[in-house]
Amino acid sequence: MQLVEKHTVKEVTAHIRIQEYGPLVFNTLPSRSSVKKAIKKGLIFINGKQADSADWIEEGQLLEVFQLKPTTKHFKLNLDVLFEDDYVAVINKPAGYPTSGNFFKTIAKALPYNLKISTKNDALLIPQPIHRLDNPTSGVLVVAKTKSSQINLNKQLELKGIQKTYIAVVHNTPDSNMLFNDNIDGKESESKLEIIKTFKVKDDIYSLVELFPKTGRTHQLRIHTSKAGYPIVGDQLYGISSEKNKKLLLHAKSIQFKHPVTGNEVFTTSELPKRFEKLLNLS
Repeated sequence: MQLVEKHTVKEVTAHIRIQEYGPLVFNTLPSRSSVKKAIKKGLIFINGKQADSADWIEEGQLLEVFQLKPTTKHFKLNLDVLFEDDYVAVINKPAGYPTSGNFFKTIAKALPYNLKISTKNDALLIPQPIHRLDNPTSGVLVVAKTKSSQINLNKQLELKGIQKTYIAVVHNTPDSNMLFNDNIDGKESESKLEIIKTFKVKDDIYSLVELFPKTGRTHQLRIHTSKAGYPIVGDQLYGISSEKNKKLLLHAKSIQFKHPVTGNEVFTTSELPKRFEKLLNLS
């Protein structure tokens, strides 16, 4: 195990248990449920002994929080790192790999191979993606390197404070810029489409568009464009039955968020991948 945080109790003004006290003093355990889980896993110690959820806090106690060292092997895949410091990183995810999941060849398992180890006390032993890109989708992906940054960025995501822009090639020509708000799996979802240009290849009409998801449902952009009659080129799930292109032409072009420590705006972009060039060069 690796020590993440420690705290010496200086003064106790009322009877309080470790489960209630922990969120008040530990950055990496912001809620009672997170403290309870850590206690259950044997990751919190009081004066060198494993804590119990019924333990009372007393003046002078040394409280320590640990995390388990990972046992999984790293996936040796070279990634393009677009931004990195001790707290957060942004990488350019290649198409063809899942972001995470119960597989060996995932972007999550490749992160330790590409990112520097954080020097901060609450450094995550394995950096964690904050959001997800589908297997066939490429582009910018935000990664937390410390526990406190992970909590902060997840909160930004929940409050829709992280702005994402995608670029895609769709079939047909939208009449104008569009707003989609079809529910997905019974949940509210919203996306915006803006037309960059329309072009023709032989008898097929395509449009290069920018897409702006306001919510983050699974396959949201692919479902919204397909339902509207403008499926993304190469979409094997929601595309047209006569699809000739096998590669999904959907790319996370840019992302903007507040740095979890400095509060400064971080804006990162990724170039259009080569799989778009073949179709665009024919236009």
